[in-house]
Amino acid sequence: MEKRLLRSTSNKWIAGVCGGIADYFGWSADPLRLVWVLLTFFTVFSGAILYLVLWLIMPKADTYLYK
Repeated sequence: MEKRLLRSTSNKWIAGVCGGIADYFGWSADPLRLVWVLLTFFTVFSGAILYLVLWLIMPKADTYLYK
């Protein structure tokens, strides 16, 4: 089965973007969320803008059927 970058429906706080990225790379989502928050505050909210873009373009994991 091909691995896809999808928003997580089980490991999410807001939209599942960080959970989906962490699942894709096999990472823990909590450190990734911390890095994302730091990126947001120290780069004049570009982390938040990137999060919103990924929220719009990443499909939810439950929209795909796994065999």
